[in-house]
Amino acid sequence: MSAAGSPTFERVALDDAQDAHGGDKHGIDRLRERLHAYMEKKGLRSTAQRRLIIDSFFEGSSHMTIEDLLAEVRTREPSIGYATVYRTLKLLAECGVASERHFGDGPSRYELADEASTHHDHLICTSCRRIIEFEEPRIEAIQDEIAARHGFEVHSHKHEMYGLCATCRASDGAKEKGPGPRAPRTPTA
Repeated sequence: MSAAGSPTFERVALDDAQDAHGGDKHGIDRLRERLHAYMEKKGLRSTAQRRLIIDSFFEGSSHMTIEDLLAEVRTREPSIGYATVYRTLKLLAECGVASERHFGDGPSRYELADEASTHHDHLICTSCRRIIEFEEPRIEAIQDEIAARHGFEVHSHKHEMYGLCATCRASDGAKEKGPGPRAPRTPTA
């Protein structure tokens, strides 16, 4: 966990054509264009504070909380308040530029919408709160097969697995901080 109490983040298979969020440059440009069009349609102004928050989000690490983004923004402009960052993140989520995620550790986390990033899934350590992003084509293929078998058209999905990372499993006396979301139990006969 970082000094600020945020979980550490690791992305598996990040390549040179991607940014810190794992987004491709063209996808990010499309998201910026979407945001601009949405703000124009809603009659919202592009203030200096809003631009700084948006740029910090696009340049920042994935899975940011409001507090993470506020801390980053305040390194450049200390007068920006929590409510301004909150409203701007909600705006990004509302127009489809950011996805709000809940990993069972309390605060909402935000990442670029999947359209700008390679689709990925998450491993979340319930002890240290480390979040590992991964891509696995076999999982995607199985999900597609299951959907086709049931005549289902998938618009989106998320795959999150909760457990202990290798570091926590290796440490003596690792204790989980909380159960995190669990799969529902199947009733027994």
